[in-house]
Amino acid sequence: MKSYVLITGAAGGVGKAFTEECAARGWDLLITDFFDEKLLPLAKGLEREHGIEVIALPCDLTDADSRESLWDQINRLGLRFHMLINVAGGDVEGLFSERTPKELTTMIRLNIESTVLMTQRVIQMRDKTRTLRVINVSSLAGFYPMPVKAVYAASKRFILDFTLALNQEFSPMDATFTALCPAGLPTTRGAIQGIIAQGFWGKVTTSNVGDVAARTINKALAGRSVYVPRFSNQIFKFFGTLLPPQSLAKLIGKRWKNARKKNADVPKKTKKRIITEIKEA
Repeated sequence: MKSYVLITGAAGGVGKAFTEECAARGWDLLITDFFDEKLLPLAKGLEREHGIEVIALPCDLTDADSRESLWDQINRLGLRFHMLINVAGGDVEGLFSERTPKELTTMIRLNIESTVLMTQRVIQMRDKTRTLRVINVSSLAGFYPMPVKAVYAASKRFILDFTLALNQEFSPMDATFTALCPAGLPTTRGAIQGIIAQGFWGKVTTSNVGDVAARTINKALAGRSVYVPRFSNQIFKFFGTLLPPQSLAKLIGKRWKNARKKNADVPKKTKKRIITEIKEA
């Protein structure tokens, strides 16, 4: 019986990095994403380059019917899994009062609901002859209360706590759960704009996406429960534990306010140059 790695959000920057890393290790994949037009070319390219099997099944993970349709197809194919990488997630930055109900519910369904339910299904359909590894993409934001990113940070805190709890619960059952908690990842123009907005600190906390994918998988295989890329981010995480939550929220809120103002003042030519430098880092 063949055993697969299931990767959600596979067509995005982080997801694509994980698919390429897993394919390079010779693992057969099942990849899914909302953007179905990107999935098939990605699958064909990985199969051609690495000689593995890649099954591409599009799915809107915020929709219960779409998720059920995905699992119906998986059941018909009789697939089993030894790894799940929950990458799919969403972020809408800005004042909570200015966000629409659709933006908020979409973020909650994608970051929390789909992560929980996809994890449960994979546990039920695991390859029992192998150790199960589950990687959930949280964020450095999951360690802090964050004004301007209140729902996003809270959802990533949920993923972090959820992962830690399952890692303990399933430790006797040959399964490990790892929470990836990065800071900046230059995957989209919006993400890069956020990195630019934070100036020097944004740049020193940003990680190369391919390196993060490779190191996260290594940490998961070693049974690590939490991985925070880059020493600078680990330092921020440590000092964040020394402040009361309310003081920390105030400090972060002030930082984001200043960063957004600075970003608005940066000339377009400078932004383009910085974007190029970050992408090439």
